[in-house]
Amino acid sequence: MKKCMVLLCLCFALNSLYAQQNSAVAIIPQPVKITESGGVFKLPETITIQAPEDAELKHTLSFLQERFSTTTGKAVNVAANAELAAIKLQLLSTPDGIIGNEGYHLSVTPAGAVITANKAAGIFYGVQTLLQLLPKEIEGKEKAGDINWQAPCVEVTDYPRFGWRGLMFDVSRHFFTKDEVKSYIDKMARYKFNLLHWHLTDDEGWRIEIKSLPKLTEVGAWNVKKTGYFGTFSAPTPDEPRTYGGFYTQDDIKEVIAYAKERFVNILPEVDVPGHSLAAVASYPELSCTPGADKYKVGSGNPFIDWTDHGMVAHLDNTLCPANEKVYGFLDKVFTEVAALFPFDYIHVGGDECAKTFWHKSAAIKALMKKENLKTMEEVQSYFEKRVLKIVEAKGKKLIGWDEILEGGLAPGAAVMSWRGEKGGIEAAKMQHEVVMSPTTFVYIDYMQGDAAIEPRVYASLRLNKAYQFEPVPEGVDAKYIKGGQANLWTEQVYNMRHAEYMTWPRAFATAESVWSAKEAKNWNNFTRRVEQHFKRFDAAETNYAPSMYDPIFTSSFDGKGQLQITLATEIEGLDIYYSFDNSFPDRFYPKYTETVTAPKDAVMMKVITYRGKEPIGRLIYMPLDEMKKRAKAKK
Repeated sequence: MKKCMVLLCLCFALNSLYAQQNSAVAIIPQPVKITESGGVFKLPETITIQAPEDAELKHTLSFLQERFSTTTGKAVNVAANAELAAIKLQLLSTPDGIIGNEGYHLSVTPAGAVITANKAAGIFYGVQTLLQLLPKEIEGKEKAGDINWQAPCVEVTDYPRFGWRGLMFDVSRHFFTKDEVKSYIDKMARYKFNLLHWHLTDDEGWRIEIKSLPKLTEVGAWNVKKTGYFGTFSAPTPDEPRTYGGFYTQDDIKEVIAYAKERFVNILPEVDVPGHSLAAVASYPELSCTPGADKYKVGSGNPFIDWTDHGMVAHLDNTLCPANEKVYGFLDKVFTEVAALFPFDYIHVGGDECAKTFWHKSAAIKALMKKENLKTMEEVQSYFEKRVLKIVEAKGKKLIGWDEILEGGLAPGAAVMSWRGEKGGIEAAKMQHEVVMSPTTFVYIDYMQGDAAIEPRVYASLRLNKAYQFEPVPEGVDAKYIKGGQANLWTEQVYNMRHAEYMTWPRAFATAESVWSAKEAKNWNNFTRRVEQHFKRFDAAETNYAPSMYDPIFTSSFDGKGQLQITLATEIEGLDIYYSFDNSFPDRFYPKYTETVTAPKDAVMMKVITYRGKEPIGRLIYMPLDEMKKRAKAKK
């Protein structure tokens, strides 16, 4: 039976791929099966939506009404029984075993559109697909002009490959309001993500109200505002106001959870311990075993850890002390309130990047190691994680943590989120633990997505093409232990929502397709064709995104005579590159790049732009030749 289902899925995927390669239809993530039947469905002057009276469909109906009435200006009615309705939403009385709880069937004919599903979530996702078939103006914020409101006639069968389809949003490094978090949820739900991993605590901010521990937000939610490159800031002076930040009240949390639930998004809360805990230690210094912790302040982006070839060296202790019993009482209070707020089955407890510099110096840690027969600091952290697991499980929740929790021995029942490549996920899955794949290699969307000459500077790069190569099930791993995957937006260098959008899209499109669509159907050229259409939809919605895939890729080297050689490439097909070395601004009448070029001896700047035909499409990039020389030397 399983083999038959795999073959069926493969056939659906290949048929869908062929159809979309030769079609104007541009759906993300790509459906399992889509067949175009010719003809169009035109929205009538009065749009009637037939839908059952179901509480879980209430938001979906309101959303559809709002989209149609805002952008088309047409009258929109909803009725439980309307045989001539233009759009019909139907919950199946006999479940369809193929589409599961989140899948749907969509039939668009000249007479109208019909979406059927087993559950309300499937109806919601079918609605997203239907809207993607309509003109891009459907995404706008006001009535559009003279638009031919029609959709191509299609038959769609669609369901997700994985049940865990997530985006992580870090609100600790920079605080984002509850309305901004809601807007992030809105956009991710439109692309069939169903999980928001909410990173709520870190060195720079504690963002969730814990009523039994009020100092966590009175002290821990606030730092000194700095602008520039996080990690290079000067240490705050005593007179600089600690007024930058914020937190979510428990009522705020409940409001966001309810908002997400309407959009079929679960929220995974993260309380990052024992490392990344400076905000907690600054609030309650007694959680530390290090003398002088009472002088600590919430981090403001100034460096206090050196990253060396031999690991992390901390200059202050940002950890909760595993040998301190007060820590476990503290965490019991925290997780009692977190578990009561969040209905999702899991709580994320972090566990990553725990600098153990001060543990090595601690008499309390040494005593703990002797008492518990612990041989290494990794075993000390494992001792901590196992005690935290008991606390979390006592609240009726499951524990998930970053892959460092494997070190020193993985607690029974713990799930692993694999971020340092795939290795941790492979190891955990072979130990028969549940795994969520989230490797830096493919899904760290805080990384630069184009050349450092033009992108906001971060220490690593992840282009869209690489993001699209994400495969959640590593080779040789039993897929039943892989719950799914997610992309992570850390916000050290992300100061506002427009920038958060820029970093998320279009790379989250790639993640969405990797966790929803059939593996066999993935095709880069087909994907980028669809991405370009969704850029237009984002323009209509006034949502920001990165056009980095249009920018050229630079590589450099020296020839045998020591002359600088520059090679250019494009990430997507069909682009021409034009360049100049003479300080002027290239357009399509300038030299066209066809092969590696030698930089003129005394030139200082190369300017480059991409065109599609006669139209400029990429950004004008200024590339200092000194930078190209540095990169060439680094390759030697």
